Amino acid sequence: MNAPPTVRTFATMGTVVSLRGADDETAEGVRAVFAGYDHRYSRYDPASVLSRVAAGSLRMTDTPEEVRDVYASALAWRDRTGGAFTPHRPDGTIDLSGIVKALAVRDAGAVLDAATSDWMLSAGGDVLVRGTHDGAPWRVGIVDPDRRDALADVVQLDAPRRAVATSGTAERGEHVWRRSVPTFAQVTVIADDIVTADVLATAVLAGDETDLARTTADGTVDVLAFGVDGRAWATPGPSRRPCSRMGG
Repeated sequence: MNAPPTVRTFATMGTVVSLRGADDETAEGVRAVFAGYDHRYSRYDPASVLSRVAAGSLRMTDTPEEVRDVYASALAWRDRTGGAFTPHRPDGTIDLSGIVKALAVRDAGAVLDAATSDWMLSAGGDVLVRGTHDGAPWRVGIVDPDRRDALADVVQLDAPRRAVATSGTAERGEHVWRRSVPTFAQVTVIADDIVTADVLATAVLAGDETDLARTTADGTVDVLAFGVDGRAWATPGPSRRPCSRMGG
């Protein structure tokens, strides 16, 4: 089926979602996915499951199985990243905002897959695609962290690399819990799935060059990172522009 060209947008989870390639019914299904995640995990809604856990009125062990599974997944990512990614705020309370947006994008992608073969979904720095755009691979611009009206690079997404996630301070300020003196101002990760891309972008931003080296060691993701000191790092995939290479 040929996807309609309409671009649909809606606000949710503290950001704006942009959707290409969906009809009205499919777009409503995507919206419902995001609404469900926002209802369960928002720390700004006192009635949400996670807000009740943070307030002490609900134990994590008494939450729905889905919530406990998401928490377990976040803990696994914490271990995998050596603690650079964490589901806990500095005060120790549980906050799953570092993973739930990507999960919503993933699940919304399943809704889109059931309806069409060519689509793009963007949500606050997370981009997931399927198929092509006018017969060509989807392309995603990476904003220059020092010049918000300019692009630092353009990433072409070819299967299986379908996901791009960018985490940085230019738009939202210091919203990531740094575990060291800030090294990076913006980190983009290109991966096969959006959860991996999003979590690792957050982990590298929160960490240092050691975390960047760990993230890229096995070659399963590509990274374009900009340091607070003006340096840039890129694995071979995302950029062909001159920059400081890993280990260089």
